[in-house]
Amino acid sequence: MSLLPSLIWAPLIPSWLLIALSILAMAIGLYGAIRRVRGLIFRAAAALLALLWLANPQKIHSQLKTQPQDVLLVTDISPSMAIGTRQKLVQNAVTQLTAQAHHLPGVTIHTLDVAGGEGQGTRLFEAIDRASLSLSNLASVFLLTDGMDHDAPPQLPSSLKTSSGQLLPLHLLLAAKGEETDRRLRVLSAPPYVIIGQAAHIRVQVDDLGTTPGQPVDIMEHHNNGQALLLAHTVSGKPVDLTIPVTHAGQTLKEIFATPLAGEISLRNNSTIIHLQGVRDRLRVLLVSGIPNQGARVWRTLLKADPSVDLVHFTILRSPDTEDDTPLSDLALIPFPTHELFAQKIDSFDLIILDGFRNQNILPEAYLENIAHYVRKGGGLLVVGGPEMTQEGSLQNTAVRNILPARVPYHSTIITRAFSPQRTILGLSHPVTSALPQTGPWGQVWGPWYRALPADQIQGETLLSTPSGSPLLILSHRGQGRVAMLLSDQIWLWSRGEKGGGPQAELLRRLSHWLMKEPELEENRLDTHIENNQLVVERYSLETLQNAQATITSPTGQRSHLTLAPSSQKGLLIGRMTLPALEEHAGRIWSIHQNGLNSFAAAQEHDPLENQDLRSTATRLASLIRQSGGGIFWLGSGSVPQIRQVPAGLSLHGEGWAGLPLQQTRVVLHNQTAPFLSGWLLLTLILAGLALGWWREGR
Repeated sequence: MSLLPSLIWAPLIPSWLLIALSILAMAIGLYGAIRRVRGLIFRAAAALLALLWLANPQKIHSQLKTQPQDVLLVTDISPSMAIGTRQKLVQNAVTQLTAQAHHLPGVTIHTLDVAGGEGQGTRLFEAIDRASLSLSNLASVFLLTDGMDHDAPPQLPSSLKTSSGQLLPLHLLLAAKGEETDRRLRVLSAPPYVIIGQAAHIRVQVDDLGTTPGQPVDIMEHHNNGQALLLAHTVSGKPVDLTIPVTHAGQTLKEIFATPLAGEISLRNNSTIIHLQGVRDRLRVLLVSGIPNQGARVWRTLLKADPSVDLVHFTILRSPDTEDDTPLSDLALIPFPTHELFAQKIDSFDLIILDGFRNQNILPEAYLENIAHYVRKGGGLLVVGGPEMTQEGSLQNTAVRNILPARVPYHSTIITRAFSPQRTILGLSHPVTSALPQTGPWGQVWGPWYRALPADQIQGETLLSTPSGSPLLILSHRGQGRVAMLLSDQIWLWSRGEKGGGPQAELLRRLSHWLMKEPELEENRLDTHIENNQLVVERYSLETLQNAQATITSPTGQRSHLTLAPSSQKGLLIGRMTLPALEEHAGRIWSIHQNGLNSFAAAQEHDPLENQDLRSTATRLASLIRQSGGGIFWLGSGSVPQIRQVPAGLSLHGEGWAGLPLQQTRVVLHNQTAPFLSGWLLLTLILAGLALGWWREGR
């Protein structure tokens, strides 16, 4: 039995006897009060003291220990911490704080590294929230960082509060001597695509962070020979428009940079890479269909589905020498504009498709010569042949024959049995056909065609053939232009799903874009990119290259050579080179040259958010530090704050020290008991009470 948390009763006699004696003492006292016996008060007091002695009250003496405290050290190891001596300052602070914790009772240090990067910036508070789930006695958090956190909340999160709502101190240890300055170059707007031959209009702005804007600055362009070209003279904080010409299809890389700001911490974000994609302006395609056939609809559907293609399509329903009674007004909706198309505007087309075309005196020989001349000057021509190629009056009887990659013998026997087109050995590596899916709704073999033309005198690259080896798709370079010849007019069967069909849309798309010189479909090209600080050079060629070497020109103009080795893919040679560390102002575009081919590569910016502001500053986190009652310390001053355990209600930081709130909750380890009142004292008081009672009764 107990009366108070620190007092228990241990009677010297059985409890029932103690109760009986108490009742007897009360009865005697009541009788004495009724009879008004003298000295009753003193005798009653003596009796109560005797009963208290028999009840034997005991005090509990507890050995207590302060509750453990966990301290979390959150160290920022994001890319911005590699600037200057930031990492060294943070590691030194971690070592000293850990050593201090060993001398504080009940304090345990937990270290958490936050890498950041990967496009998300530095996210310290997400890491704190995760770590707090496993720390039941969190007392304080130390942030060792440059102050650039990208997930700082407006108010302290619940992970920095105790279960009772008390705020935990958040101390900020900054890896610098004081507030820093930084200059950055931002691209405000840039077009994703630019028409070849036109100029891209870029808007940029230079920002001076941590100092007053309006300072003069030059915007320059890095050249791959290490030189720089002045683009604009402006002031910080003011947008400026730049004009950059785009001269070729595909990607154009330009590196621009702003001249340094005196005293800024880093030049890493003074420059930026602008990626411009050169594209053609509205691809113009002329499709001339001969005798009506199913393939014409396939071509029309494919080309009309592309919003960047302007299609001019004519179908020849009859030859000029055909005689019937149809009125001339009903023969065509509009006159066939042969002179306009094949004399005046032929050079405006990017691609000409002749599908099942039989001349039959429709086009004068001069116009057909214009087509051949158009190809040699850089145009693209696709000829889709059918039975008309074996008859008199075909294209093989015109000036076009000199640019055709194959010849179909007159009156030859047309292949009319079912066959499945297949890629040749060359077709497995050529970019037009190498990426075509082999499996699909058709199974493991493409759906069949039922007609093909025999050919001889092949003067090009055969990519598709029949199983017996007869060519189906032949490509050829003629002068500056290109010609493709499809020796079957039944590719439309794939679009109808004949026995599963085939990759008809993808084949025709890739074929037409190859004819229009799409850079990604070049069979002889040089591709380069940078990954994991390695320059990867990929050389595609249909010819066997021996001892191929690429010349690498660094952003500073230094040259080196890289040997290209054959890969598992036919026609592809690959070389890799680890890039050396360069000065921040040296530029970032590498130039690669190989056998007349040129390419450029620049490392992608993996975390643009991280590089937006490279200062070490307290401005972003100062409000949260004040809310928590923590302190701000600059590690660059040469000292690490001392850790102190501070009683509740006092300041948690001061000059050169950071405080931990002393935990008031205590833990009982084991108990010891001792008499609440001394036995000798009780005996003395009992005797004194009896004596006073006798004295009062005798008066």
